[in-house]
Amino acid sequence: MDIGEKLRTLRLKRNLTQEEMADRCELSKGFISQVERNLASPSIATLTDMLEALGSSLTEFFSERGDEKNVFSQSDMFVKEDEELLKGSITWLVPSAQKNAMEPILVALGEGGRTQDMPPHEGEEFGYVLQGTVTLLTGGKRHRVRTGESFCLHPTDTHCIANEGKREARFVWVSTPPNF
Repeated sequence: MDIGEKLRTLRLKRNLTQEEMADRCELSKGFISQVERNLASPSIATLTDMLEALGSSLTEFFSERGDEKNVFSQSDMFVKEDEELLKGSITWLVPSAQKNAMEPILVALGEGGRTQDMPPHEGEEFGYVLQGTVTLLTGGKRHRVRTGESFCLHPTDTHCIANEGKREARFVWVSTPPNF
């Protein structure tokens, strides 16, 4: 089995760049490139992290055909902490979502936190605020979205979500096609 090529194929199927993959795994882009070209071998722990970021597992990766999973526990989910920009975290709720038509995530934004700027893209985005208030910034407009409210957009402009409040905000964000 060509592990590097299989990882590369899986990454490309998920429409991720090497840089995006490296960011999700907290690895360097160079290391991802070396692994994909079989110039470096990841440890089992690193390979597990890489596969989680790609919505897969060791079992699925090394089996000919993995069974489709429909229910996910917290141990299946991938969490990325970010104290600089988000001042919170992003949780990928469905580990294999990058290969699906939609990708749901749970975002926790601390006071003053914001998501990265998302460029315009084909598809739709939906969000539902579970806690706090967020500000949706798109096309030069600001939309406040409070607990229990939702937003839906066809992103034709660069956009992001910010927490301008005094307490943590949490919201479910779904993008189609996967964009996170």
